[in-house]
Amino acid sequence: MDLIYYQTFREVALRQSFTRAAEQLGYAQSSVTTQIQKLEKEFDVQLFERYGRGLRLTSAGEELLKTVTQMLELHQQAKEKLARQGGGSLTIGTIDSLAAYYLPPFVQRIRHSYPELNIRLQPDREDRIVHRVKEGELDFGLMLVGEPTDPALEWTEIREEPLVLVSAPNHPLARLDAVDLRRLSGEEWIMTEETCNYRMMLEKLLRSEGIPYRISLEIGNPEAVKGCVAAGGGIAILPRLAADAELGRGELVALPFSHPDLRLSLQSCIHPRKWVSHALHTFLDSLQPDGISF
Repeated sequence: MDLIYYQTFREVALRQSFTRAAEQLGYAQSSVTTQIQKLEKEFDVQLFERYGRGLRLTSAGEELLKTVTQMLELHQQAKEKLARQGGGSLTIGTIDSLAAYYLPPFVQRIRHSYPELNIRLQPDREDRIVHRVKEGELDFGLMLVGEPTDPALEWTEIREEPLVLVSAPNHPLARLDAVDLRRLSGEEWIMTEETCNYRMMLEKLLRSEGIPYRISLEIGNPEAVKGCVAAGGGIAILPRLAADAELGRGELVALPFSHPDLRLSLQSCIHPRKWVSHALHTFLDSLQPDGISF
């Protein structure tokens, strides 16, 4: 019998209500009812009986609860022991810029602490990452977003990530003390792919303000975007972390531009019923500004 049924049974016994158990577990009430019925059919007993406005366990239900509690505790202990061994895998869905410029030091630290852990970074589009986290294909997602896109997942904000408008040092806009939206009129842009959330954010702002623009080149790879901008191909908007090295070397300049509608934050998302191994817990904690050190 699936352990999920036993977890549901324990929750109903604790809450003395199918409705409250369903709310706690995030299931439809009909799903909880079906699981309890299957348990009763499996053991050929009645597990609950009506008692006033609530439920209470039958004598058979009380006996099963004792066994189920032990089973679930043993199952949890086994998972914790295996997790502490450091084996298994950790699959992270993220975007290209985070995979290239943000995650590498964290990955190296967790590998040092868990040398047997197999870590997979799987860059993808933001909407695909959210879908795959919900389907259980990814342990968690790490993205740059304006706001959480799916309330069914648990989101944790790690930090605000500035967006920076970059150009070559000899670009005319680089000589200005300040750049507002009107000065961007008619500029040639080097853009990331259409599904990139900060590109969509920028285009929405330009259209809403009636600012004409032209996309001279569309490239999915941030490295290629920076190379084309440095060669004088136009201007681009990128997360600050993706352009820090080139800005430091003077290959690119950050134009004196900002706008309140162009804001992103680094956020992780995880399924609310995802079992968090010791290694995964350690990794997620390390991402926080005051996170643990390895």
